[in-house]
Amino acid sequence: MRMRRKPWAEEEIKNNPHLVVPRPHEWKGKWHQFFNNTHPIHIEIGTGKGQFITEMAKAHPQVNFIGIELQTSVLGVALRKLIAARKNNEVENCCLLRENANQLTDFFAPGEVERIYLNFSDPWPKRRHTKRRLTYRTFLDLYRKILTEKGEIHLKTDNEKFFEFSLNSFSDYGCRLKNITFDLHNSDYMGNIMTEYEEKFAAQGMKIYRCEAIMP
Repeated sequence: MRMRRKPWAEEEIKNNPHLVVPRPHEWKGKWHQFFNNTHPIHIEIGTGKGQFITEMAKAHPQVNFIGIELQTSVLGVALRKLIAARKNNEVENCCLLRENANQLTDFFAPGEVERIYLNFSDPWPKRRHTKRRLTYRTFLDLYRKILTEKGEIHLKTDNEKFFEFSLNSFSDYGCRLKNITFDLHNSDYMGNIMTEYEEKFAAQGMKIYRCEAIMP
């Protein structure tokens, strides 16, 4: 469901260029300079309202996190979460981009990213929309260009058919799969940080599917 327009979001994004990077192509190959350290870089594609990326940054201060979200109003909500965390001195290792995932190679150099998170991506259930799925092989080609050797993709979804499609797509691409679960919240996986969608789905008793794919 699309979020209602937040009229304040555009101005707030422009007023925080240190948190929502306005010209990310200028930092291609230099994100360690942006963060002023040499920590690994993890990105989330479709960061939504920002709960996952902000909480991950709190939990893992030795990793730099970049959340990518195209929708202005949604990004504005994520930005406010990040601002609140920084005011409490909880997060110094996270920023956001208002960009399209199709352009990842414009913002990241080969081997610059260690891990990609895909959380509750649009499953595009109709067959004619298969190529739009973020685990389709053309997107995997894109991810491979920016990931380190043996870089990882971590996927979570509530859509069983999309999950099965993704497992097949990863496997066909030559990825090694690990930590596959068809019911995350009833598994022995430790350290899960939930998105806003995930909390909602879990409260309804819905199964959450998760896997990790290691690039060949």
